[in-house]
This record gives sequence, structure tokens and C-alpha cells, in this order.
Amino acid sequence: MTVQVLTLPGYLNSDPEHWQSLWEEAYSSFSRVMQRDWECPDCDEWVAELEKRVAEAGPETVLVAHSMGCLLVAHWASRTRLTVKGVLLVAPPDPDGINFPSTAIGFGSLPIEAFNFPSIMVVSSNDPYGDLTFAQDFANHWGSRFINIGEAGHINTETGLGDWPQGLDLVRQLMG
Repeated sequence: MTVQVLTLPGYLNSDPEHWQSLWEEAYSSFSRVMQRDWECPDCDEWVAELEKRVAEAGPETVLVAHSMGCLLVAHWASRTRLTVKGVLLVAPPDPDGINFPSTAIGFGSLPIEAFNFPSIMVVSSNDPYGDLTFAQDFANHWGSRFINIGEAGHINTETGLGDWPQGLDLVRQLMG
């Protein structure tokens, strides 16, 4: 059985040069979970769309979340009966932080239950949307392996990672 990879962009979606977009272009088993509204995200709506896509894809699925997509995974995991093969969480933002989008609804009050699937959290030491203490605390709550890649901003297009081969290696680890 082929492992499917669902990418979960954050606020405003991932642009064409973002590593998520580049992976989707390069690998037919990668596809994006599209949301109705990227500018005014509603957590309940995003969770419902993720639930639908995971139900279609099945348990041999890996989720690759960036930014607000990480918060989506946490809320989904606390509500679903479905499971996945693993999750890569990249640059989770602090929903109580000063830079969190005011148009986002329902992403606060993060669940603290451990995930029932393997997860890896990748963070940067100078992410303007979430500091290391926040990330480490939630990696511990969720049972995620924690990786700090140093000063890499929000680990997005502006970081200059291109197709980010190190991140792809982590996805392959989760794929088994």
C-alpha cells in the first residue's frame, strides 16, 4: 500500500516556492488539503475538511503541517477517531502570541493530550510566530520528537530552504 502525504498549509496558504508546494509538484503521492478560506481561517471548518480528507486517504497517511496547520492537527487529533501513520509539524505558531492573525477563529486553547500517532516537531530559534518555550512545551504534551534547526525564521519561503531536503528526510522517516 502506498503512503499518501497530505500537506496542511497555514494562514494564507503556501505560495508556489514554499517547500510544501515544491514537494507536491515533485511527488504524486503528496496533495494539499485545501481550505475554503485561507485569510479568515475557522478551526472547526478546517478540522472538518481534514477529517474528510484523512477518512478518504486512510490510516497509511502522513500529514505535513506548517504553521497554523500544526494547530489544525492538534485540534483534529483531539476530536477524531481516525489515525494516521505520522505527522511532521513545522513552525507551530503561538495562538496567544502578538503576531498571530486576528482573523483566525478557534485555534486557541490548544489540546494538550498526546497524539495517538508518531510526530516530529521542527522549529526555528528565531521564529517570529512562536518561541522555543512554547514549541517545546507542546512537543512534550503531544509526544512529538523535537528538532530545533537553529535560526531559520518561520521555516517558509523567506527562509530560503527551497525544497528542504532535510524536511523531506523526516517525512520519509514517518512513512516508515
